[in-house]
Amino acid sequence: MELSLLTFALMAMIVVMTPGPTVLLALSNGSKYGLYSASYGILGAALSDGILIAAAALGLGALLAASVFWFMVVKSIGVAYLIWIGLQMLRSSGTLGSVPVQSTNESAGTPDSSRTIFAKSFLVAATNPKGYLFFSAFLPQFLTPSGPLIPQYITLAFVFIAVDVAMMFAYAGLGAKAMQFLSDRGALWLDRTCGGFLVLLGLALAFVRHRDV
Repeated sequence: MELSLLTFALMAMIVVMTPGPTVLLALSNGSKYGLYSASYGILGAALSDGILIAAAALGLGALLAASVFWFMVVKSIGVAYLIWIGLQMLRSSGTLGSVPVQSTNESAGTPDSSRTIFAKSFLVAATNPKGYLFFSAFLPQFLTPSGPLIPQYITLAFVFIAVDVAMMFAYAGLGAKAMQFLSDRGALWLDRTCGGFLVLLGLALAFVRHRDV
């Protein structure tokens, strides 16, 4: 079991290291608001991980794989939200404002509240149908069918969330560190780069067909 969990953790790290929407948001939030405020987005992404894994355990991933209609419904929501977030970042002023690198509370000048930062990261992951399908296909490889499944799903969820949170804190910390060297113009281009990638991810998701997953 220990070897299986170690293998799972290593594979989870490889998956999470690949820059996806939540990682890009963590990098952007860290660069704009500092590590403390970015942690709200990381918490939102961690909660979405738990929900995705719970949904996979309950068979929602299998439902999406079997139903073209529900797959398209979830995909359309995810595409629209990803592109909307990306466009918002592309239109951002990119200003660093007065947020300190090692902030202990939110700056009054922070344009996004902690609730908004949390919601963006949560919804970006929770509205992506590929997340449900990924966990539905990935997690069973590390389950022992003869044993109780719920404790195994809970264990895998904790491991994956721990890896995901650690990696997102690393990206957010990288963004926060960059604040020391970025001018407002540099922050603008970092924001627009992350926003552009989010739009591209949304467009890529739009072309994913049900039979391709």
